[in-house]
Amino acid sequence: MILSLWKQQLGRVPDTVWDRAEPLHMLILADNDLEEIPDRIGQLKHLRTLDLGHNRLTDIPDAIGELADLSDFLYLHDNRLASLPASLGRLTKLRYLNISDNRFAHLPDVVTHLSGLIELRASDNQMTALPDSIGRLTKLRELHVRNNRLTSLPDAVGELHNLRHIDLRGNPLERLPDVLSALPRLDKLDLRWVTTLQMPAWIEALEARGCLVYR
Repeated sequence: MILSLWKQQLGRVPDTVWDRAEPLHMLILADNDLEEIPDRIGQLKHLRTLDLGHNRLTDIPDAIGELADLSDFLYLHDNRLASLPASLGRLTKLRYLNISDNRFAHLPDVVTHLSGLIELRASDNQMTALPDSIGRLTKLRELHVRNNRLTSLPDAVGELHNLRHIDLRGNPLERLPDVLSALPRLDKLDLRWVTTLQMPAWIEALEARGCLVYR
C-alpha cells in the first residue's frame, strides 16, 4: 500500500500513519516542514520506499534501522542533517539513497555499510573528502557528489567496478586518481564547472574507449 502525504503542511507526522491496519510499502512525507520523525517509524516493517525529503530534519531516529525491508528508495535530501545514525547501516537491501542538500562535512561512514546501494546522491553538501571505505560499495553504479568541496578522490574508488556514472561538477578538484581510468564500466564522467583541475593524460584514452567526459 502507498500513502502519500506530500506537501500537506503537516508540521508533524500524524498518528494515523502509525495506526493503519494495512501494511505500508511506500510512505511519502516530503515537503511538510517536519522537524522530527518519531521512533514509531520503526513499526513500518514492510516499507520499501521512504521519502522524507524537503523538510527541516536535523537528525534521523535510530529506529530507521528496523526497516529491514527498505530496499527501493530512501530520500533524505533537502534537510538540515549533519550526521546519520549507525543503525542505518543495517539497511543492506537499500538500492538508492539521496542525502543531497544537507550539511554533511564528510560522507558518513555508515553509508558505506549499505552494501546493496546502486545509486548514491550526496550533492550540494560541504564534503571535503570521501572516505576510503567507499570502496565497500561494490554494487554502486552512480555516484553524484556535485557541488561539494572535494579536492580529490580516494584511490578506493578503483574498487567500484560497477560504477558507470560519476558526477563531480562544481568541486574544487586538484587531482583525479589514475584508478578512475581503469574502471571497466565507466561511461560518464562529469567535470563541468571544475576550474581547478589540470586534466590527466589518461582522459583522452578514457574518451577513446567510449566514456563521455563532460568538461
